[in-house]
Amino acid sequence: MPFLRVFPLPTYSLFVTTFYRRRLPHYHSIGQPIFITWRLQGSLPANRSFPPGTSSGQAFVAMDRLLDNARTGPLYLRRPEIAKVVVEAIHYREREQHYQLHSYVVMPNHVHLLMTPLADVSKVMQSLKRFTAREGNRVLGFTGQPFWQDESYDRLVRDKTEFQRIADYIEMNPVKCGLAAAPEEFLWSSARPIDNRPQIDNLPH
Repeated sequence: MPFLRVFPLPTYSLFVTTFYRRRLPHYHSIGQPIFITWRLQGSLPANRSFPPGTSSGQAFVAMDRLLDNARTGPLYLRRPEIAKVVVEAIHYREREQHYQLHSYVVMPNHVHLLMTPLADVSKVMQSLKRFTAREGNRVLGFTGQPFWQDESYDRLVRDKTEFQRIADYIEMNPVKCGLAAAPEEFLWSSARPIDNRPQIDNLPH
């Protein structure tokens, strides 16, 4: 199993509730790990719907399966020059202490990120998506076109078991989709070997 980029967490958190247009409230807790997924504009049918009673977790699994199996629609992130921009932007914001970075993967049409925010999540994501959209459009030769879908999926991580499950899910995503034989072989992932990956030690069990 590859090592994970994870860090000790503080013993407190600041609970923040943010409301997004057309969406249910997103709960962001500074100092608590959060799992975020965002995708390219137009990567899923615009009028998709889920049966009544579908939980947000079930809807996410269905959405992610559609994204993983997509053979049409925008797949810009499989271009190395664009995937590299996204990876470098993720690491830049870690160095700027916007968050503690745990795991990530850049798939052909979406991104998974597990991190512990050290600043307002909505502002961090706006900055990350704005920069990568501009650079992605520059590579593609587009001007003024939406790059990322406005909506995103996020979930606060409740305990160590869920943390490990999500981290494994993220880094195994390319393997399950046939993009790599092993997590560490995929270029655009935190599973790539790096030094200094201390383990998390104070999430609830």
